[in-house]
Amino acid sequence: MIKTIIFDIGGVLAGFDWRTFYEGQGFGGEMIERLADATVRSEVWKEYDRGCLTDEEILQRFVANDPEIETEIRKALDDFHGLVTKYDYAIPWVKELKAEGFQILVLSNFSQKALRECWHGLDFLPYVDGGILSFQDKLIKPMPEIYHLILDRYHLTPGECVFMDDTQPNVDAARAIGIHAFRFENQAQAREELKKLGVGAG
Repeated sequence: MIKTIIFDIGGVLAGFDWRTFYEGQGFGGEMIERLADATVRSEVWKEYDRGCLTDEEILQRFVANDPEIETEIRKALDDFHGLVTKYDYAIPWVKELKAEGFQILVLSNFSQKALRECWHGLDFLPYVDGGILSFQDKLIKPMPEIYHLILDRYHLTPGECVFMDDTQPNVDAARAIGIHAFRFENQAQAREELKKLGVGAG
């Protein structure tokens, strides 16, 4: 029986629309693609979420990916407001599942800067029962250690948990240690997946 529901954040409980974020700063076309390759689509972005480096150290690594656009990179990432956006269904869904008796946790690759500057898009956080944001523990998905950590910290049994994430490798890593998990596509699809596990009316 499922007792705990674990949510990813970006793409599940909140939007992570980097393209619109860059467009909103006046960038377009080829520059957006170059910015993305140097930042959000690069492996360095995971280090942002891991939280082991300072913001300036991260920026230097982004710049090293495409030195010609250093000015644009620094401008684009100076302020994260608008990078994470609110999903209107997040709070009602969390409250609904909690009312049904489920423990609700989050497990997300998330940087300290994003948490600090994107609070408007994270208004559901006061309603959840806890969880792990990667920068706090210096671990990121799909590292097995981060899944073991949330199980240990909250005294969870893997088979009594379900985890949803919009990235398949993160789902696969959860399944590998016995957590029920599925790839999130949209809320309606997620409700159907949860219903198969006896969660909610679908």
